Order: sequence, then structure tokens, then C-alpha cells
Amino acid sequence: MTEVSVEIVSIAEAAQRYLASLRPKARQDQAPEIWRFVDEMGRDTPLNRLRAVDLERYCERNSTAADAQRRLETVRGLLNFARRHRYITENLASHVRIRRMVTSGGNATEPPGGDRVEMTAEGRTALERELEELRAQRPKIAETLRAAMADKDFRENAPLDAAREQQAHLEARIRELESLLKRAVVVERPAAVNVARMGSRVRLRDLESGREVTYLLVGPGEVNAAEGKISVSSPVGRALMDRSEGEEVLVEAPARTFRYRIEQIEPATA
Repeated sequence: MTEVSVEIVSIAEAAQRYLASLRPKARQDQAPEIWRFVDEMGRDTPLNRLRAVDLERYCERNSTAADAQRRLETVRGLLNFARRHRYITENLASHVRIRRMVTSGGNATEPPGGDRVEMTAEGRTALERELEELRAQRPKIAETLRAAMADKDFRENAPLDAAREQQAHLEARIRELESLLKRAVVVERPAAVNVARMGSRVRLRDLESGREVTYLLVGPGEVNAAEGKISVSSPVGRALMDRSEGEEVLVEAPARTFRYRIEQIEPATA
């Protein structure tokens, strides 16, 4: 039987290619969850090293979020893209689905959406600002939609389809932000600069490659890979919490175990 060849790319490289293939609005909406997934799986992990069990564990960790369905659909989009481009051969997207939780009575239930979300004060302010800006866009999008609907021929009405898609993205993001802010709990900046907590900026050295990387530890709703912001619930974030300068930490990833030394910890700048 002929073996199907694959292109060896890292998860981060596949994510960049996937996002580049999207329309600007979709790219903006999906990027936070894509980079959250990349950070949890390990940026340098070869995509073809991912296994079903890695994705099942990821889903278990993320099925309790209020927007879990949207977040997991985003990851499925990345994995389907990867399969089409032969970065992987297995249908890994089929393993990305919400995991039902089992009660003490043995009955399956939907995961709760009322869990609190810890974040920094700056993160909450940024989300509030984004929510205000998005709400202000509603009248303009509604007017665009009305203008597009004035064309009675709906069969090939590209402006109408685009307006509806834009409105759907807008309302989905507004609902997501409202849910996050409703459950938000602000965590104060750490008083001790040499202990990693939410709001700490941590400089690490990879003890195998010697490469240095700096992360800002934030809540799940504030993740921004481009700015080096990682969630305290990600594998790297969990490994760093409550650790001190000079300590070595291990981070499990699908491809290998990463060993880092904490070079410096400092409070996040305003």
C-alpha cells in the first residue's frame, strides 16, 4: 500500500498558514483561540506528532467555557485545513468535540458556563473597551444589512451574504465578551517580583536550545500570542505559577518535554 507523504511543519507554522488563508474578519475572530491551542500543544511540536489523546485532553480542559463550542470549532477548522494540505493524514478534527461531564448519579450533563474567569485589571479594561467598540458598530452594520436587502434578488446577493456574516461575527464576539466580563474576577498584580503569578512577566531559557522567551501570565480571556500573553491555565502557565527565579520547570508537550529555567520574574508594566 502506498504511504501518503506529509509536509513536516510545526503547529505554529501551520497556524500561521491557516490564519493567512482566512478573510480578515475571520482571521481576527479566530486568532486568539488558534494561538491558545498552539501554546497548549507546544509551538515547536511537529503537527504530525499530534495524537487523538492530545486533542481529547485539550477538549476536556476547554469544554467548561461558555463559548466552548465556538472555540473547538475554530480548532477543527485548523485541523481540517492541515489535513487538506497534507500536514497530517489522520482526521484529527473528528476528535475535537465538547466532552460531556458525568454527575455523581452517572448522568451526562452539559458543562457549566458559570465558572469564574480570572484576569488582570488591564485585561478587564481592554475587554470592556472592545465590547463598547463592538456595540457601537451595531447601527452601521444594521444599515449595511438594510441596504443589501434592498436588492430583491437574494439568490446571488454577495453584499447581503457578507453583511450577514459580519453581523454574525459581531454578535458572537459581543456575547463572548459579555459572558467573560460577567464571570470576570480581577486578580491583583503580584507583590513579590520573584514569584510567578497572574500578571507576572517571566523570562525563560530553554535548557536544550538555549533560546530565551518572555511570557506575560494572564487569564484565559486575555491570551494574545503576538504580544507574548499566555494563559495561566496553559501547560506553560501552570508550570510557572508560584515558581521563583532560578527554578527549573518541565512542560509536557505532545512531541517532547521542554525544560526551562526561570531567568527573571517581574510585574507586568502598565
